[in-house]
Amino acid sequence: MLNEKPMNNVATPLALRPREAAKALGISPRLLWQLTKDGHIPCVRVGGGKRKTVLYPLADLQAWLTRQAETATHAA
Repeated sequence: MLNEKPMNNVATPLALRPREAAKALGISPRLLWQLTKDGHIPCVRVGGGKRKTVLYPLADLQAWLTRQAETATHAA
């Protein structure tokens, strides 16, 4: 999902909601929340009040995944 190409004039989203982001990364929503809480995966909170919408920008998810791959390669 992270590298999908837009289909015939359909805009590629700039950010994903938590469930979509977890699915795109191949992890559970619970793990995504934990990684977010621990500061490993950046998110953007939009809106006001108690219930802000949490979004995960695609560029940030791709950068995080690239760092994880590099770390795994160097550790091997």
